[in-house]
Amino acid sequence: MNKQELCILSILVVSGLLSAVVGGAPPLGPALIGPDKAYLNSKAEFQCKSSGLPAPITFELLKDGNLIDTSVVPGDAEAAKFVRRISVTSEGSYQCRATAGEATNYSGTIHLKVVIPVSGTHVTSDPDPPVLYEGSRLTLRCVVLKGSHLSYTWFYNRQDVTSSTASHLPPLLSEGDTLLVENVTAKHAGNYYCIAGNKMNNSRVSSSSEVTVKVKAYLSVPQISFTIFKQDSSYRGNVTCRSSRGTPPVTFTLLLDNKEVGSEVSAESLVVWFPVPVLSGRDAGVLRCRVESADQRLTSEPLILEVVGGAVAVDVEYLYRFDFKMSAARLRCHVSIGTFPSFSWSLNGTLLFRWSDRGSSHALADTGQSLLLTEITPGNSGYYRCRARDSYTDVAAAWLESEPVLVQLTEVTVATLDVIAIVFCCFLMLTLAGSVVCVMRMLKSHREFVESSEQPERDLCNSFRERRFSEHFCILRDPIPLSDISSRTGRKRVDSCRGDSDVVSCVDSDLANQTLEITI
Repeated sequence: MNKQELCILSILVVSGLLSAVVGGAPPLGPALIGPDKAYLNSKAEFQCKSSGLPAPITFELLKDGNLIDTSVVPGDAEAAKFVRRISVTSEGSYQCRATAGEATNYSGTIHLKVVIPVSGTHVTSDPDPPVLYEGSRLTLRCVVLKGSHLSYTWFYNRQDVTSSTASHLPPLLSEGDTLLVENVTAKHAGNYYCIAGNKMNNSRVSSSSEVTVKVKAYLSVPQISFTIFKQDSSYRGNVTCRSSRGTPPVTFTLLLDNKEVGSEVSAESLVVWFPVPVLSGRDAGVLRCRVESADQRLTSEPLILEVVGGAVAVDVEYLYRFDFKMSAARLRCHVSIGTFPSFSWSLNGTLLFRWSDRGSSHALADTGQSLLLTEITPGNSGYYRCRARDSYTDVAAAWLESEPVLVQLTEVTVATLDVIAIVFCCFLMLTLAGSVVCVMRMLKSHREFVESSEQPERDLCNSFRERRFSEHFCILRDPIPLSDISSRTGRKRVDSCRGDSDVVSCVDSDLANQTLEITI
């Protein structure tokens, strides 16, 4: 770069600095100030500001690029205000344009949302009405007639479902305007309502009325029981039908031999009573209870009302102390047939009452069906009998009597700890001795097996040695004439022969070069 170019560049830089000092900084673009949300039918104010522009300044308000309002600011004013009434069509993007002379600048953009105030809030349910059984699915929705940009809050028994005070509830799933319960339990029963509000700083809210959710429990199988009481000179029966769980109202029905003999609607409880006549000495039949709701129908197990009959028997159970000495006995009477038996006990033909006259050595239990002998002495030893009959029969009715059972004090021989220890040691020694004998037999069997497996190898080895020996020697068990031994060449030649009465051995000196052929 030559000196002339450097001079021109320096002049340009100085000129720029002077213009900046004399004319000031370049004008800034206008700024638009206004809300981003506004309620329907309300008024919204937009303010357009600009500095550094020479007066007069023309401010223009644009919506989605279209001019909707204009304001000319004379003198020293640097801002213009635009007041707009909000309608449904007011939602959009707003921008300010400032013009001074030939200079035009634009502001940033504000996106205005029109908010419709919430009103007409109410709750809908599925199922409708909100009455359902345990384990079902419940869906509640917060519905508004008008409103936009909404938020929702759910309340259960006037407590926010998201608060810690409602943590005892099983999980509740709140998603926007919906409250969902997947598996309803009895704890979910109660009053629900919602509050809907606009998402604004000055939020407007609308609350619904309460909706009562009822959760019904499934009925359990009814239980049936029967009692007899005396009324004047006759007996009457009282049948109780009961379900342990369920939600009233329910209907109970009494069946006698599969025929309806009574029915009652229970609006608050799960138990009812039915009176039935009872005739002495006659079976009443088969009774059943049936319970019904709108969705269920269940029947109890049968209850057979039979008079006492059949065989009567006594079971005896002896009780012992820690030192193995007999201390007490329990006798129980069994009747093969009969729904409401009455029991009586006798000792050696003498009736026993509830308490003995001899110091309470026995007691009755289980409405007289069991007899407890708290101690066994010679005084209460003997033959015991049990008698049974219907509890609602006449006093003069006959008893069914069991066979006599002998109860007496006996000595029980029980082994002491020393005897038990000696017997155990003897058993242990016998076990060890038997184990040693078994091990010895196993070792002997193993040795014999090894020897028997080695014998074929020895025989094979001996056979191999004899075969190698026979290549050089001929062993004859019976004496034969030497004239029968001839060579393949026709010569009869034996270098040396040794023999006795049983064996003759022949060795050919030319064995390495000739093959002998032996003919016997």
